Amino acid sequence: MDTAAAETARHRRARRRVVAGAAALSLTAGAFALGSPSAVAGDSPADEGKKPAKLVRLQILAFNDYHGHLEATTPGTVDDQAAGGAEYLATALTQLRAGKKYSLTVAAGDLIGGSPALSGLFHDEPSVESLNAMKLDVSSVGNHEFDEGVAELLRMQNGGCHPVDGCYFPAQPYAGADFPWLAANVIKEKSRKTVLPPYWIKKVGGVKVGFIGMTLQGTDAIVAASGIQGYKFLDEVRTANRLVPKLKKEGVESIIVLLHEGATQDPAPGEINACNNISGPVVDINSGLDPEIDAVITGHTHQPYNCMLPGPDGRKRMVTSAYSYGRVISELNLVIDKGTGEVRRALSRATNHAVIQSALAPAPAVTAVINKWMPLFEASGNTPVGTITADIVRGGNPPGSDRGVESSAVNLVADAQAWATSFNGAQIAFMNPGGVRSDLKYAQSGTEGDGVVTYGEAFTFQPFGNELVTIPMTGAQIVSVLQEQCQPAGSSRPFLALGASAGFTYTLSRTIVNGTCTAVSVTDVKLNGKALDPGTSYWVTVNNFLADGGDNFSTFADVAKSERLPGGLDLQALTDYLSTFAPVAPPGTDRVNELP
Repeated sequence: MDTAAAETARHRRARRRVVAGAAALSLTAGAFALGSPSAVAGDSPADEGKKPAKLVRLQILAFNDYHGHLEATTPGTVDDQAAGGAEYLATALTQLRAGKKYSLTVAAGDLIGGSPALSGLFHDEPSVESLNAMKLDVSSVGNHEFDEGVAELLRMQNGGCHPVDGCYFPAQPYAGADFPWLAANVIKEKSRKTVLPPYWIKKVGGVKVGFIGMTLQGTDAIVAASGIQGYKFLDEVRTANRLVPKLKKEGVESIIVLLHEGATQDPAPGEINACNNISGPVVDINSGLDPEIDAVITGHTHQPYNCMLPGPDGRKRMVTSAYSYGRVISELNLVIDKGTGEVRRALSRATNHAVIQSALAPAPAVTAVINKWMPLFEASGNTPVGTITADIVRGGNPPGSDRGVESSAVNLVADAQAWATSFNGAQIAFMNPGGVRSDLKYAQSGTEGDGVVTYGEAFTFQPFGNELVTIPMTGAQIVSVLQEQCQPAGSSRPFLALGASAGFTYTLSRTIVNGTCTAVSVTDVKLNGKALDPGTSYWVTVNNFLADGGDNFSTFADVAKSERLPGGLDLQALTDYLSTFAPVAPPGTDRVNELP
């Protein structure tokens, strides 16, 4: 019986077996397939001269860093074309599977956490339901799977109502994930048992294929400590290498690692299959992984790449990453010798595919998931998130007409982001003025009462759903950023005034002639009253738009992506700040001393 219903039933049975401290997970039966070529792996010289073998052709479709991006409006673009989103990702997966005898869909972590409001407001139950609808088979955990702690991750896996918010649909309680999450390098310190299964085995055409799932060892430094007390995150290389003999003992010779850790590279705009100047943790991890491991599917850095990197024996293997938010799918086409169970690397290929919305139709099954949750999401817009003492407005008269002057609204966001990323050691935060799209008004907009800020108002105020990152910058680099507020000739606005968090001050002088900023001077830069040292490194929080050099703030982009510390979503930072410090007063505009 190999029907969709039977496959779903198998997943359900697998999910019910997933418990804290499980040592392994082994399933048989199922599906795989083969796709189009790109990067090609190399067989061992010992394979040459062998008699033709019976081959099993296996397609693995992979993605990473989904982060609950259900709606088509949230994921972003590939080569300036709208891409990703759950409905289109599901359709692309279905199309790639078509005509394949064997196919598996896998992921490399951060499927939940750091999500837009449609999923994040409901503890990412919508995200998991959308992944179930896509027929995801297995995933590693990522750091964001631990955002709400180990207990909540186990609920995400096994189902059940939220311990505080209860059941959103009492007649249909949250059923959990149809796919297993793997966590080979996350152990309970006392028992030394893994919090979730370390690996997963699937039999394909008579051949066993094993998947080892891991998050980055540094996860404990970038998630709330309260949720992971008593748990330890182990070295990725040593963890995987210890599991190889166990898998081989179970008859597995084809081994794939699903790893939520990544790399950075220098692709041309729109290029998703490049591997140019690849660097970062995954390069070193790959070089240390056991030669018996045949491919490494990665994530975390939100970059697309398709590499052939040598292992410790010199043989190259596929190392891929599929961007983020469902914008790219990595297709690995493995050819397995049925007699030996080994991957024939010289015959195996990988290709990254862009999920371009205009080329695809929405998948009805995922649309149904979105439609299920949308009424609750719309109703939540009237939920109070905090209070303010007076209007908090943007720059200019009327408010919002001038992004070139300091404003209370943009400073408020900077304050919230510095506070929200204090666990990263953030000392300063900057905010781009164009990211604030409305004013927070003291007068009620409905029946919520004067001074009350609703979720809908907060979302309208800061609607982009950017991710926060904390990066190391020298004092000299920070001054360079402040000088870049003076925009290049031909820009739509001559000057963009960054919001700055409390405690950061400086003196500014600028010259604007005929709509062009012709000169800028930044002096007397201080942090908490102490002069900024040009050679000292400071931890600075910005959103990913600025971190990537948006609005011509190119100095931010000079900081390597591998040095970024994730800081969650910007809107969550704002609403948490408004709630924690209610009532919030306008922060004022005394952080910049602008000379005439």
